[in-house]
Amino acid sequence: MRTNLTIRARKSCPVPIRTARWLPFTLGHSCMSTRSAALLLLGILMLCQAARVPAQSRASSATTRPRDLLAELKPLPNDLARYQYLLTITSTGENTTARQLLASVEDQLGLYDGAITAFPFDNRIVPPPKIPLPTPVDWRAENAVAAIAAQANRHRIVMINEAHHDAHTRELTLLLLPKLYAEGFRYLAIEALGSTDPGLMKRGYAINGSGSEYLHEPVYGEIVRQAIRIGYILVPYDSDAPTASGREAGQARNIYRQVFAKDPRAKLLVHAGYAHIDKAPGNLGDNVQPMAVQLARLAGVEPLSINQTQFRDIAPGKPDPGAYGVLVERFHPLQPTVLRNRQSGALWSSDPARHDISVILPSAGTDSRPHWLSLDGKRQPRLVNTDLCHAHIPCIVEAHYADEPDTATAADRYTFLHDDEQNMLYLYPGRYRVRAVDAKGQTLGSRTLLVDEH
Repeated sequence: MRTNLTIRARKSCPVPIRTARWLPFTLGHSCMSTRSAALLLLGILMLCQAARVPAQSRASSATTRPRDLLAELKPLPNDLARYQYLLTITSTGENTTARQLLASVEDQLGLYDGAITAFPFDNRIVPPPKIPLPTPVDWRAENAVAAIAAQANRHRIVMINEAHHDAHTRELTLLLLPKLYAEGFRYLAIEALGSTDPGLMKRGYAINGSGSEYLHEPVYGEIVRQAIRIGYILVPYDSDAPTASGREAGQARNIYRQVFAKDPRAKLLVHAGYAHIDKAPGNLGDNVQPMAVQLARLAGVEPLSINQTQFRDIAPGKPDPGAYGVLVERFHPLQPTVLRNRQSGALWSSDPARHDISVILPSAGTDSRPHWLSLDGKRQPRLVNTDLCHAHIPCIVEAHYADEPDTATAADRYTFLHDDEQNMLYLYPGRYRVRAVDAKGQTLGSRTLLVDEH
């Protein structure tokens, strides 16, 4: 079935969603490790350009070999080096692939507002027009963590999605970990995990080689760290199949083989990107069966699918003219929020065929370090500045747990782009080693930090 919905490109032509709706999702998954994703996106961009380029010039454009940014980024020593490299590319003109990669790297560097702004598409899928947006007359706002935990006790698979360049979409999964464990969930499948880190479970935290670069982002690292501490068995499941349909099938098989083939009564939490959690095709292409559909078929278990990528802030400090802005104005969310029908008690979904629950995230605000980083008040802000950088700018200032090495995912980090600046790191109570590091990976300075209980 065709649809007229579009993904709105901020500075490029709109792409029909039936052609391109899955593209940001595919690239977003493994932007630093899957070359085919970048090539597929470039193919769509060539379609965009074809609408503007005279016919006689299209042949030469079509034969131009796409730039392999992933190969260019691979040998660089750290996230800051990748950031600087991508800046040089994006500053020379419009390069949508580079801007997507830049947004992901900014997210990993703790530059959360910059990551949201840098992403070149508004890739929030527009709600189906036949489903009206809720109003406070019929719906009430509730804390998403409590509501989802209560709903999960009737399910054996819970799936939550994320936008890979927006760490705010990881807060909900992190807060749900202890709640779902109490409901009997023992497996956590994480898309960003690789299968080449056999020491992960014993070690207890992610390191540089644990998976994709998404795991360099501190909140993602905290999901891994706390899940292991609580008692979850972590399941890497991504597939490197070269096609969208092959990748979805591979993901489903990998999860089934590692979980339900061995433990048929298992209860599983899945943290995945975008439309992998859809319970019906469409958002990945009309002929692509999402991972959730295929896993349900293999395991004989219908998942509880939770979408939190649709209603989130993409322009901090600016009005949102779309559905997200309407819902924020009506319900004023201050935390991940769901809506419950006042009469039936059902939780709202903007697209019931694909998702069971829609989550509304609060506005990001205008601070470079958004307040949601307190993680429901469990982390405390601590002031850091450029003193440890010793005039080497830009520089990352990051806090590591005192008993973890520099190669571990930081507890929090922020990247200073100018000298004589200060900002906040958000940290749980405990002992930390705060260090500054440059684009070569060299430590510029370090100190210890104790964060007391409230």
